[in-house]
Amino acid sequence: MSAGKIRDLSRFVAVALAACGLVALLAGGAHAMEFHLQSVGYGAECRGHCPRVIVAQGQISNSTPEEFIEFLRENAGDRDLRTVVLINSQGGYVVASMELGQIFRRIGAATVVARQCLSACVYAFMGGVKRVAPRGTSLGIHRMFANTSDGGFESSPHRVYDDGSLAGALARYSARMGVSRDLIRFAERISSNSIHIVTSTQMAQWRLASRSF
Repeated sequence: MSAGKIRDLSRFVAVALAACGLVALLAGGAHAMEFHLQSVGYGAECRGHCPRVIVAQGQISNSTPEEFIEFLRENAGDRDLRTVVLINSQGGYVVASMELGQIFRRIGAATVVARQCLSACVYAFMGGVKRVAPRGTSLGIHRMFANTSDGGFESSPHRVYDDGSLAGALARYSARMGVSRDLIRFAERISSNSIHIVTSTQMAQWRLASRSF
């Protein structure tokens, strides 16, 4: 990514996060992930063609990657669209998150945490060619798990943990995205009942993100 493009993206993101209280607007995120475009700037200053960025909000489901591809198809003719994705998500499915991250990488998107990106969301976030977690936002990790039930009449969910195979796939994926495998090893040591908020030092150490462009 050229220095000029980074400066442009930095300006777009700064305005998008500040204008209209976008961070406050994205306070939710518990529903299935949805996508929409957010204009950056005002008509007079950009002569009716304000840059627009993608907002991704909600939990990542198995259908999310295909839904994002469809969203891109629907907006392919938008000449004002910039490949910047603002993410606000509490997590979701790990494999679908990796698939979404790979799509971000294929389209050359920069990924930016708009408020929070927790659990499996971090693996989608990894796909950005440039990754930013501005101060005041959170990246959170913990041990991955799946919910199942005992099949009873009033069945309750039970957590099933990875036998190491998915963690291995995640480690290989993170390496392809330019992120240290140590992040996966660390995450798998964090109880699934808690969340570890990644520090600025860890972001740099694991090559996960920076605080600014």
